[in-house]
Amino acid sequence: MTQSVFIQNPSPLAVQSPSPGGEHLHPLPRNSGRELEMDWVDDIRINLSAAERRVASLPGRRTVKKDAQAGWLLKAVTCIDLTTLNGDDTAERVKRLCAKAKAPVRGDLLEQLGFAGRELHTGAVCVYDRFVGTAVEALDGSGIPVAAVSTGFPAGLVPHELKLKEIEASVRNGAQEIDIVITREHVLTGDWRALYAEVRDFRAACGNAHLKTILATGDLKTLRNVAKASMVCMMAGADFIKTSTGKEGVNATLPVTLAMLRMIRLYQERTGYKIGFKPAGGISTAKDVLNYQFLMKEELGRDWLEPDLFRIGASSLLADIERQLEHHVTGHYSAFNRHPVG
Repeated sequence: MTQSVFIQNPSPLAVQSPSPGGEHLHPLPRNSGRELEMDWVDDIRINLSAAERRVASLPGRRTVKKDAQAGWLLKAVTCIDLTTLNGDDTAERVKRLCAKAKAPVRGDLLEQLGFAGRELHTGAVCVYDRFVGTAVEALDGSGIPVAAVSTGFPAGLVPHELKLKEIEASVRNGAQEIDIVITREHVLTGDWRALYAEVRDFRAACGNAHLKTILATGDLKTLRNVAKASMVCMMAGADFIKTSTGKEGVNATLPVTLAMLRMIRLYQERTGYKIGFKPAGGISTAKDVLNYQFLMKEELGRDWLEPDLFRIGASSLLADIERQLEHHVTGHYSAFNRHPVG
């Protein structure tokens, strides 16, 4: 039966802040994938106007202040994939980024927030394959995984065999997570079997490393395409689905996020597997990230506020969060250059 993914009302959001410490004591069962079910894909329908109304109402309905906001922002820090993906990246920049990942918020602010002595670090550090070894060495003993972008990032138009070799090289170098880009043409032409086969190959090449599939949603034209691509990638074995490379003209948006979250919920209902979600690109302010957290909580529940199911691809976001935390404890905003990231 054809099913719209914009029917059910969200559950109420608790206003208290989530604990910045992790809630999951054991790894979640990993998505093993399944055979491609074309009826799952063909039945997907998207009500665009309903999706837009849903996310437009979010800022007016959900807000947190003072200590509660500080708690939500500290939790967001633990979910950031601190990222540098620039043409002028150097080993020294990556080392500085890793140092920030290990100590993302200044110690004096943590002390004033009552968080002194407690472990706080970002969810991962995300770099090109060239710098995986550098990041692994810099993060040794920290418990922070290295994520490598792969498969001809950001366009994903290199030969398939080279894509697999790049994944395998990053895994050998110590990457624990691989952020791949799909071939957008498969989505735009409706070749879902080709997309499924591609992602299955990527999953196999990752071995024990977790697979995050970047849909490049700004290139996919419609929310229906985004939703269908999300479902196919999950059936192919993706551990996370991710919005964007950060290099497209349009990157993460709340309507796109809603479509992807509804697919995650549907996949869990059908298979029992919890799939992670990573918005990336354009999330640069504390206000932005709070809206994504609220939507995660409303749509998928408390578990999806933890870094094993929620990541945020960002670089400048961390500086703004630290600024907001400083304002919370001092009443004054500081300049961005007082909060270097890398």
